[in-house]
Amino acid sequence: MIYHFAPVQGHTDAPYRHFHADIYGAETNYYTPFIRLERGDLRSRDLKDFSSELNEGTHLIPQIIFRNEEELSTLVQILKNKGVHEIDLNMGCPFPLQTGHGRGAATVANEELAKAVAKTVNENDEISFSVKIRLGLNLPDEWRQLIDSLNHTKLTHIAVHPRVARQQYSGDLYFDEFAKILNESANPVVFNGEIHTPQDIDNIFDKFPGIGGIMIGRGLLARPSLIKEYLSGKEWSRAERVSEMIRFHRILLDYYSATLCGDSQIISKIKPFWEYAENEIGRKSWKAIKKASNIAKYHSAVATIDV
Repeated sequence: MIYHFAPVQGHTDAPYRHFHADIYGAETNYYTPFIRLERGDLRSRDLKDFSSELNEGTHLIPQIIFRNEEELSTLVQILKNKGVHEIDLNMGCPFPLQTGHGRGAATVANEELAKAVAKTVNENDEISFSVKIRLGLNLPDEWRQLIDSLNHTKLTHIAVHPRVARQQYSGDLYFDEFAKILNESANPVVFNGEIHTPQDIDNIFDKFPGIGGIMIGRGLLARPSLIKEYLSGKEWSRAERVSEMIRFHRILLDYYSATLCGDSQIISKIKPFWEYAENEIGRKSWKAIKKASNIAKYHSAVATIDV
């Protein structure tokens, strides 16, 4: 079974991925936050993250986002020229800033683009492709416009978050639609969505024994030890989880302190570490960290976390 750490913009940059793998083990596939074109080339920050020496030692797969065949082909060619052998195609981002421009989840019901995706994958057989999707933009059966084309390609997997884009990250999961994709897909299917505990992983494997893996994003940001706990066969106590999370934070903070310029840069970079961790560290500490306006107040806030 394969485990994937879904990329989250503003959180899972190269330092985060590097130190997460170092502390919690490298049994996980990591992905870059989505790479897109800007003035016909890669954005400089995407290139910096993708090219970082901190990526060495992790299984890192670049993820690209596109709105038409031209953007798709250009991005694939650029990455191929950089020696890439694996690419993940983001057809699931739910944010209006992307869907409003025809990218992410807005591509699921685009039959012409689906054909272009199949063509691109089949013409670049030296590259292993995977696809991440939502069920659709507005309706949970829009994936049917895509699946036939994907079935005419060889993919490492299709990661499915069984919601539509307009739900963002709330509301019920459409398990029935996920089951239909699992049944109809010629490629391995990976489950993504609302996994927060080792028991959640077990529940998904029990519910869908034919899946090819698990993908977790926000659940791992909230509980970085989640996959390590599951693979060890032992759920950690809260004290064990938080103690190791604080160690992870300290190492990451030391890195940012050594490489960034000034307290404001450091604090803006490190505060997102705790964004999804309210349940782990307690609301009082979480709110204090969120409100911290300088590095001294930030350190004081972190010190209030009860281990």
